[in-house]
Amino acid sequence: MPRRNPSRARAGAGRRPQRHKDVLHGAGGHRADAFRCVHCRLEVSLTAPGTVHRNHCPHCLTSRHVDRRVPGDRASDCRGRMEPLALSTRPDGEWMIVHRCLSCGELGVNRIAGDDNALALVRMALRPLRDTTRAGRTLMAL
Repeated sequence: MPRRNPSRARAGAGRRPQRHKDVLHGAGGHRADAFRCVHCRLEVSLTAPGTVHRNHCPHCLTSRHVDRRVPGDRASDCRGRMEPLALSTRPDGEWMIVHRCLSCGELGVNRIAGDDNALALVRMALRPLRDTTRAGRTLMAL
């Protein structure tokens, strides 16, 4: 194996350009049937039990700010990372994850999916009991 010239490596001269990875990047900027989580980098399938428009990771529950008003419209220009803050329930008993965008500060809700990490959901549900200041800040932001 030929040895690298240390003076060339430091200067950055002679570096090969990165080749195009058409396997990972389709016409939409991602695979048609999956996306990569912006937090834990897990490859996430778009099909999930219990939801039609998945945009959060089932492992860490982190989302991306892709929808503007209607779930699944993918009309947001922000594309920032959305951290999971809390859980909420609808009057019919369905659980929702409350997210806050780290780029623009907007709040949003996502339906939980059948394959979401149950331990992460329970930990999030118990956060207000452990840290009462977080619950107060979340309510004041609404």
